[in-house]
Amino acid sequence: MAVPKTRQEIETWEQPGRHETPHTTMKHPLKSILQATLCALITLAFTVPATADEKNADPSGTWTWSTPGRNGGPERKSTMKVKAEGDKIMGKITSPGRDGQTIETEISEAKVKGAEFSFHVVREFNGNKITQKFNGKIEKDVLKGKIQFERNGESQSRDWEAKRETEKK
Repeated sequence: MAVPKTRQEIETWEQPGRHETPHTTMKHPLKSILQATLCALITLAFTVPATADEKNADPSGTWTWSTPGRNGGPERKSTMKVKAEGDKIMGKITSPGRDGQTIETEISEAKVKGAEFSFHVVREFNGNKITQKFNGKIEKDVLKGKIQFERNGESQSRDWEAKRETEKK
């Protein structure tokens, strides 16, 4: 940049808000660094929550829930133990059977995508296989969703909520 020679060039040179001068570009290097850092932090603040949502929830643990008893009887408590190893999810459900016996059933087709968790339970009664499809969303230590099943040839569903037990130490 040339040095101003005329009165008009000098007045233009000294106008407030003029940032092209060699003197003003290096006058506040700390201010420029702080501005760049602030911009980077704001960008990071908006991108971190987006990537956290993409991470799959961990379904591992012991989950319990209750279902209403038949014909107004006492509630039936079920327990599911789940273990996730990489992409593989394994588990078993223990639920009350007839005459005080407990029934243990493997879960199948278990999947986690983000906070969504789904699996199937196939049970056999009197030679008939019955499949229950569990779908839900994990939020901390609560798993809420629906159970879908067929009864008398009709598709039915009901709400389902399980709570993860805290580890006993």
